[in-house]
Amino acid sequence: MVSNVRFDPWNPEFVAHPYDAYRDLRDNDPVSFFEPAGQWLVARHADVNALLRDRRLGRSYLHTATHEEFGREPEPDFQEPFWRVIRAGMLDVEPPVHTRLRRLVSKAFTPRMVESLRPRVRRIAMELTEGLVERGGGDLLAEVAEPLPVTVIAEMLGVPEADRHLLRPWSADICGMYELHPSPEAQHTAVRAATEFAAYLRDLARARRERPGDDMISALAQVVDDGDRLTEDELVGTCVLLLNAGHEATVNATGSGWWALFRNPGELERLRADPGLMPAAVEELLRYDTPAQMFERWVLEDVEAGGVTIPRGAEVALLFGSANRDPEVFADPDRLDVGRVDNPHISFGAGIHFCLGAPLARVEMAESFGALLRLAPRLELAEEPTWKPSYIMRGLESLKVAV
Repeated sequence: MVSNVRFDPWNPEFVAHPYDAYRDLRDNDPVSFFEPAGQWLVARHADVNALLRDRRLGRSYLHTATHEEFGREPEPDFQEPFWRVIRAGMLDVEPPVHTRLRRLVSKAFTPRMVESLRPRVRRIAMELTEGLVERGGGDLLAEVAEPLPVTVIAEMLGVPEADRHLLRPWSADICGMYELHPSPEAQHTAVRAATEFAAYLRDLARARRERPGDDMISALAQVVDDGDRLTEDELVGTCVLLLNAGHEATVNATGSGWWALFRNPGELERLRADPGLMPAAVEELLRYDTPAQMFERWVLEDVEAGGVTIPRGAEVALLFGSANRDPEVFADPDRLDVGRVDNPHISFGAGIHFCLGAPLARVEMAESFGALLRLAPRLELAEEPTWKPSYIMRGLESLKVAV
């Protein structure tokens, strides 16, 4: 697909295929100011990677200045419940608070714990795939891609099965706030979802403190390091982050990954013939159509990128989708190669905010794709999909398949 649309995150044609616009930015304006969003776009892999690690930028500036001191308008009062929840998690804070939260959460969210989940993830993936096969096909997103990570994160957190249907809508509504210029309706919806989810988690956390179980909320409620422990707000913020980051991106990566394979049948057959390629294929699918196309940072001190000085107080838009197609880093970057060996994609970020859930996302994708390849070897596309209107959290509306 080739598009003549320049960078325009509100244009459905651009959302469906942003890569020609990215190429134009990398070649001609690798660091440029995008007036409609009031952001500096950074398009090349080297610059994006460097800025992710540069402590002169942060996910927040509130540890250094008030909104007014930083030259920014304060958020409207009605958003306060939303930001209270979000800023209690580690993603939207900076050291020393971030360092403390990540240390505490890491004690409960270890690579060993994640790997111990693999047999359970495999069983869930197989059961969901068996259902899809029995029905002769259906919406792969709704019937496999969405239920798998939601079930896994719900079981990890200890959310009772009867309540799990609440998680996906809450997460989708909360993530609506992260789009560029969300509508007033989307903002109010996000606030309501964050308020409801936080109230639910507070009740659950208090119950787990009294009667701990074998789940992450119990572990987070009990974890102590040198007398330090998570506050209730921090525990709630961490759980909201685990849900949003732990499944929203995985759902989108699974859908766009299968869509990429259907458009590249030779690579799909290659993967079917050699399941040993799965680890490399997961990394390549994350690179080829990364679910988080953009990640934003605030400039805390003047910083230079690509020969351009970006001033303190500016907001930087790091274009992950563009960085992951940079020919300076990836050979033949617009070609899907499920056996790609040298693949330093940045879909999970870099630096101190590198995704804590990356190991779990890799397990879920490997087991999901593996189950579908084994149980539905003749899986084929039944209907060309359309992309959701959202750009930052980019994903398909649905993916209709036939078995």
